[in-house]
Amino acid sequence: MAQELFADGFTTTPYWQELAPDVPLADTPLPDEIDVVIVGGGYTGLNAALQTASEGLGTLVLDAEQPGWGCSMKNGGQLSTSLKPSFSALTRRYGKDLAARLCREGQASLDYMHDLAGEDGIDMGLAETGRFHGAHKPHLYENLARECAAGHPVWKTDAFMVPKADMAGELGTDAYHGGIVYPHHCSIDVSRYHPSLLRKALAEGALVKGRCRALAIARRGSGFAVLTDAGTVNAGKVILATNGYSGSLSPWHQRRIVPIGSYVIATEVLPQETVDRLFPTDRVLSDTRKLVYYYRLSPDRKRVIFGGRVSLSETDPRNSALKLHRDMAALFPELATVRISHAWMGFVGYTFDTLAHCGEDKGLYFAGGYCGSGVGMASYLGMRIGRKAAGRETDPSAFEEIPFPTRPLYRGTPWFLAPSVLVYRLRDRFGI
Repeated sequence: MAQELFADGFTTTPYWQELAPDVPLADTPLPDEIDVVIVGGGYTGLNAALQTASEGLGTLVLDAEQPGWGCSMKNGGQLSTSLKPSFSALTRRYGKDLAARLCREGQASLDYMHDLAGEDGIDMGLAETGRFHGAHKPHLYENLARECAAGHPVWKTDAFMVPKADMAGELGTDAYHGGIVYPHHCSIDVSRYHPSLLRKALAEGALVKGRCRALAIARRGSGFAVLTDAGTVNAGKVILATNGYSGSLSPWHQRRIVPIGSYVIATEVLPQETVDRLFPTDRVLSDTRKLVYYYRLSPDRKRVIFGGRVSLSETDPRNSALKLHRDMAALFPELATVRISHAWMGFVGYTFDTLAHCGEDKGLYFAGGYCGSGVGMASYLGMRIGRKAAGRETDPSAFEEIPFPTRPLYRGTPWFLAPSVLVYRLRDRFGI
C-alpha cells in the first residue's frame, strides 16, 4: 500500500532542480593565483561573489558538486526575519542593545531580498504572501495571541491572529487551534533564484568551478594556498560558504556547525478545486511544533511542497517521504491518497545557540549556521562578508559580535541528534 503513494515517474531529484534552467560554466583551468577564493557555490557564496567581483577583485567560486546542489536548491523557498530566539531570550543572553541589533539585521535580511529581487538579472519570483503559523495546541494559540498583542520591540510585524472559527479563510484543516499571520513574510521560486544568481555572478566576472572540491586551506605568507582536487590556487583571501555541508576543511567551523537533514516532498498535480479549498491563500506555512513542518503551494499552485524532520537519524528520502506524507495527511485528510512525485533531503546548518554566525580571521571569512532560515540570511550574510572581503565595509555585523559556541566531544557528527528528536517529539505531544 505504501508503494502506491509514489507517483509514476517518482524521483529523488528535488522538484526545484528539475525545473531550474541550466547555467553553463566555462571549462577553464584553475588559475595559479587569484584575489579571492570562495568555497561553496550556494546563496552565501554567490552573494559574496557578487560583491567581490563587482569591485574588480579576481573571484573564484569552488563547489564540490554543481553550484546550488546543496540546500540552495533543496529548501522550501520561505523568507522571514530569520531569527529563532525571541527578543527577550536574546536580551538575557547579550543585553538589550546587541539583541536589538541582531533583530535589526534579521529585518535587514528580508529587506535585502526585496532589494536583490529588484536588481537587473535577478529572477526569484519574490511574493509577499505572508506566513500562517498554526497553533497545534489550544494553549499555544493563547501564547501566540499574547505575543501578538504585545508587539515586537524592534520589528513592525503587523501580525494578526486568526481564531479557529475563522480558519477556513487560511487553511482547510481542523488540525490547528487557530494561528497567527505575519503578513510581510515572503516566498520565492527556488528554481529561478539560484540560477539567476549564478548567471549574475558570472556576468560580474566571477569564475565558478563545479565539481571541484576544496581539500585543504593553508596560510601562505599574507594569503592562502587552497588545495583542490584539480590543483592548488594561491589566494589573498578565502571565504568559507559551506554551511550545512561544512566538513573537515576547517575543523574549527566543523565543531560549531551541526549538519541536520531536512526532508521534503512534492505531491503530484492536484485538482484546482482541491487546492483552492485547502489552501485559499498563497501563504507560506509553519506551526508551533519544535519539530517543525514547513509547507506551501508550488509557485504555480498545483502541488503541495511539504517538509520537516521525520526521523531520528538520517534516512533515504524514499523512507522519509512516506512519513512526511503521513504527517501531511494528518493535517489534510483529503490528501491521504494523493501521490508523491518528488522526495529529497538537504543538510541544514544548525548551531548550538540557534543563531547564524559570520566573521573573519586574518583574511579567512565565513558565514553559516542559518538554522533552517537560510534563504534570506545566507543571502544577506553572504553579501555582508563579500563586502568586507572587498574592502567596502568595515562595520561589524551583530552576528560577528556574539560568541560562536561548540560542545565538548562534538567533532562534526551529531551523535546527540536522536535523543534530541525524541525529547522534541515528547514536547510536541504536550505542547511544551
